[in-house]
Amino acid sequence: MSARVLVVDDILANVKLLEAKLTAEYFEVLTALNGQDALDIIEKDQPDIVLLDVMMPGMDGFEVCQKIKSNPNTTHIPVVMVTALDQPSDRVAGIEAGADDFLTKPVNDVALMARVRSLVRLKIMMDELRMRETTGRNMGITDDTDILSGELSGKGHILLVEDREHSAKRMMETLGPTNEIRLEKDVQNALVAAKGGDFDLVIVDLSTEVFDGLRLCSQLRSTDVTRHVPILVLTEDGDMDQLVRALDIGVNDYLMRPIDRNELFARVKTQLRRKLYADKLRQNYHLSLEMAVTDQLTGLYNRHYMSSHLTTLMSNSAENNKSMSFVIVDVDFFKSVNDTYGHDIGDEVLKEFATRLASNVRGVDLACRYGGEEFVVVMPDTDLSFAYMVAERLRQEVAEKPFKVGGTELNLTISIGLAISEGENDTPEALLRRADQALYRAKRDGRNRVVADAA
Repeated sequence: MSARVLVVDDILANVKLLEAKLTAEYFEVLTALNGQDALDIIEKDQPDIVLLDVMMPGMDGFEVCQKIKSNPNTTHIPVVMVTALDQPSDRVAGIEAGADDFLTKPVNDVALMARVRSLVRLKIMMDELRMRETTGRNMGITDDTDILSGELSGKGHILLVEDREHSAKRMMETLGPTNEIRLEKDVQNALVAAKGGDFDLVIVDLSTEVFDGLRLCSQLRSTDVTRHVPILVLTEDGDMDQLVRALDIGVNDYLMRPIDRNELFARVKTQLRRKLYADKLRQNYHLSLEMAVTDQLTGLYNRHYMSSHLTTLMSNSAENNKSMSFVIVDVDFFKSVNDTYGHDIGDEVLKEFATRLASNVRGVDLACRYGGEEFVVVMPDTDLSFAYMVAERLRQEVAEKPFKVGGTELNLTISIGLAISEGENDTPEALLRRADQALYRAKRDGRNRVVADAA
């Protein structure tokens, strides 16, 4: 996996050494010798990851990291602090500044490359979600609310997989006051719980001999319902092979034993905040998808959705040797409603009619707003006589039940045209044309009636 890596260190020899190692692994490398130059490069070139020294004159690494993470244009870029500092308090300071990891010099090459690749994979996934979010905003589908500023509200839901009672007790004492913790000592029970528990974070002990923690992580990453849940693993200090395998599997973060309480709390808080951010991105994406195929006034599917699915529905009907009925409905004299009562009342009429339409068709039927006061129902595996019965029932309900909108009762009628698919050689355009011609005859013959295509 290739990526652009920015190396920031005030000592040129350190920069050259890291540059050579990364280049040998086929990474594209950018370099900076001070904090301000690093910020300028990040703003201009948008690297995929930053390897940042802490101890630099002027602007130190903590301040640079804070500036990167506080800028909406760069906050998504992973930052790994590389430093000679090795105290837990230093790691906590880096994490609180927004760093994604904290590696101590001399850096283990294998661990460094594994961490870089892991963070780049996560960034690629988040970049895709951010791109979809931006598209939704540009289309006016999602609002301009800054979802990066979201803070944790309520307690995080954490699954702890740990068979050591003393270790589990310490972690629950540290995390319990601000989170809901579920402890599982058995890996199978943990997997079942994770699939049905809607957790915000899973913490897995990899150093126990009772169960295979790496296999559990692999199963979590290969299962749809748990694929995006952050995983924090606990490993023994110096066990680089296990750590590298965990990062390759896709775990999000790790802690080396002995575990510092403050570092545990800081890393958990970071993962929960990122989960919140990712969830909001996905929620906005699904909302944008829904809004793209839904008519905003009536809540029915829109014409674009119907058009894109009609070919598939017709093909399925032909393959199964079944009939498919196509119903097109027009609200009679709707223009006079808008002219007499205003467009607000007209919109209320359309919404009420959409409700009646949806309640008179089956769950398998596709009800859409075709445009203006025209609506369409696609009825798979349905012959013309059954479709006619449904259409007549809808026509009677509209004619016999006034529309109560805006303090006004309106007596309205509808005209309906029906057509049925005619085998594998039929086309959506021909089907729509036949239904439209039947609707035209219904309106020509006096409206308030159902007319089926004579073919």
